[in-house]
Amino acid sequence: MKSRDQEYREMFMAEALEYYDAMGRHISELEKNPQADAALNELFRLMHNLKANARAMGFNELGEIAHGMETIFGLIRSKEKSFTGSVIPVIFGGIDTIGVIIRAIGEDAPLPEASMLLANLDRLVKGEEPILEGELATEDSRKLELSDLVYIQIKKLDHLLNLVGELIIDRDRVFTLGQEIGNPALQAVASHLYRIADELQYSVMDARLVNVGSLFNKFPRVVRDVATAEQKEVNLTISGQDIQIDRNILQIITDALLHLVRNAIGHGIEQPAEREKVGKPPVGELAILASTERDDVLIQVRDDGQGINVESVRRKAVERGLVSAGAAASLSPSDVRAFLFEPGFSMAKEVTDISGRGVGLDVVKLAIDSLGGQLRVDSELGKGTTFTLVLPTSIAVKGALLFELEGRSYALLLMHIDSVVSLWPQQLHVVGGMLLAEVQGENVPVVSLRQLLHSGDEPLPPADRSELHGRQDIIIANYNNRRLGLIVDRFVRQQNIVIKPMSQPLDTIDLFGGVTLLGSGQVCLVLDVPAITRVFLAKRP
Repeated sequence: MKSRDQEYREMFMAEALEYYDAMGRHISELEKNPQADAALNELFRLMHNLKANARAMGFNELGEIAHGMETIFGLIRSKEKSFTGSVIPVIFGGIDTIGVIIRAIGEDAPLPEASMLLANLDRLVKGEEPILEGELATEDSRKLELSDLVYIQIKKLDHLLNLVGELIIDRDRVFTLGQEIGNPALQAVASHLYRIADELQYSVMDARLVNVGSLFNKFPRVVRDVATAEQKEVNLTISGQDIQIDRNILQIITDALLHLVRNAIGHGIEQPAEREKVGKPPVGELAILASTERDDVLIQVRDDGQGINVESVRRKAVERGLVSAGAAASLSPSDVRAFLFEPGFSMAKEVTDISGRGVGLDVVKLAIDSLGGQLRVDSELGKGTTFTLVLPTSIAVKGALLFELEGRSYALLLMHIDSVVSLWPQQLHVVGGMLLAEVQGENVPVVSLRQLLHSGDEPLPPADRSELHGRQDIIIANYNNRRLGLIVDRFVRQQNIVIKPMSQPLDTIDLFGGVTLLGSGQVCLVLDVPAITRVFLAKRP
């Protein structure tokens, strides 16, 4: 397995060769037409990028050459120099030298001496004549190289991933058929197809991965601008930039992450004078962090601001009719903070007066839900707040739990499942008309999924434990820090599935997040945990 340093080196080499090829094209165009502004601008950009990349990798001499070339192209662009006379051989020699150095880096060979070129570049910048004897790169040293880097439009990768999804579905059907028929030859082919499809799936998913740093590195400017507008001082810390995630997931969460960062500065971190009054440094601390947890990617936005006033949120939830006063009093702080993500609640202007949080958080939550992810919030009054985005690495293939209900197969995404338990009726308790089960030290409301799906527009009837017979298979789902036990007929198995969108008119039913096809050829409905949780909260006794 490649080390991270090897990957970075290969990426640098691929991009550097691409830059070198482009330099050759544009310098020839500039020689034919010294007024070709587009070629000149592109040469300036290429040298700037090569300079930054070379310095980041520790190839300082290459960075210095690119910096000198960039400076000269800048002078030509500003009309302080012209691409004529002795400037031409130095620039061509510089590009040739860049090619020699890049090849030496690729071959892990000693880097050539380039002091003569650097001296000539310096002379040109100062307005002096260069010394043109003994240039480094010669016709024996020049080689033609092709870059290993291929640029592919994301829509082509999307299409390829969709095809892989179809292949995975058919692979499972062939594998199941081979087991049912029992033909050794068919079983061997099915097993081989299974391995090949798996490898293809992960290869395509790997091709779509990008570093979260490609998004994180845009935030220093955002933080500076927002902090300036708010007249606050904020120190930004970024870590985990090399964590990789599907490019489409990163695109989907861009606006959500931007909103969380703006909220942290605008409403979380206090004004410098306020911070000093409570013994804090005048400069607020903001961190954007990425890490991995099992198969998930965690992205956190953490500030050391005023935190969320849980009691104020609790009162506002009662005022808005989201929960009764009695029920609200028994809610844990995490359950109370979950109200900030409720539609309407987070859009109300009053929320800003409560906690400095909330505006638009329902939209952020919807974006994360669309990926099958989770949004968590942890806060301590006066100390700060942390929002955690729990995201899948890929949105193509998702882990799911298959179960049966009334003879049909259904699926729930593992992302929203805490655990599964089997309990006897006497282990369940009825409180306030609801079934409760003690799971991992917490009382979790439990409901029959069959009853929930068939209740229509009517509220759920009060729970009756006498209607339960034998062990009850219960899925403990988790959404928005709320745990809910769903009684099903039978657990089947855990497997990866490819989710397809529902077709009309079924796409209007909120409870279903899509469909998948099992190896048997049976269509399986994928239930949407966020929607199920919302329905239960609306219909509970």
